[in-house]
Amino acid sequence: MDKKIRVGAVSYLNTKPLIYGFEHGLMKDEIELVIDYPANIADALINEQIDIGLVPMAVIPKLKEHHIIGDYCIACDGEVASVCLFSEVPVHEIETIILDYQSRTSVALVQILMSEYWKLTPRFVNGGVDFRSEIKGTTAAVVIGDRALEQRKSSPYIYDLGTAWKAYTGLPFVFAAWVSNKPVADDFIKKFNEANALGFKNMNQIVEKYSIPDIDLMKYYTQFIKFELNIAMHESIALFLSKLKQVK
Repeated sequence: MDKKIRVGAVSYLNTKPLIYGFEHGLMKDEIELVIDYPANIADALINEQIDIGLVPMAVIPKLKEHHIIGDYCIACDGEVASVCLFSEVPVHEIETIILDYQSRTSVALVQILMSEYWKLTPRFVNGGVDFRSEIKGTTAAVVIGDRALEQRKSSPYIYDLGTAWKAYTGLPFVFAAWVSNKPVADDFIKKFNEANALGFKNMNQIVEKYSIPDIDLMKYYTQFIKFELNIAMHESIALFLSKLKQVK
């Protein structure tokens, strides 16, 4: 391979097992790894600044061509813990929801759930960098990733979006998967899967390195996050993408 394939991944705790192999030298002669937050990785894939990205599902309709590759993803089958609506009041009293600037899929998901599952019509506003400080009174916010794990310690009302999607559809939810914007060779995908798998053989080392106060990272990785794509997840992706067309 003359040119390295550019691979983008998000900079959250939930991706650490998937990129462990790449960070420890697997495929170092074949890929260039780029780390950023979800919306930036999505933009890079759309603009063909990278070839493969661990991207939010909401980016798929924006791609001229897409291929979900490999056997791994960031998903949940019920509670996810790190993608939640946080509030000081019960959900039916929420008037405004601030949307996390770092995510597209979670932003779309909460709008779908508000309309179809909770059957509520709050006002949605885009959040700035320090938007968590604005979670007050009837103003709630969707927070994702590591900051959501922190926010769990301070918000009295927590609505887990993975739990809500499961209750509404009966399906798991896929937040992100490895997506390419062009065809990828089968032998590359085989090596790519092997690199993804290495992290799960070294989970103790990952937990030790990235552990944070008050969060049981091993429990998070083994009970909340589902990393292996299955048929039900592909079904869920298709359902989510069909509903995404109705989100403004």
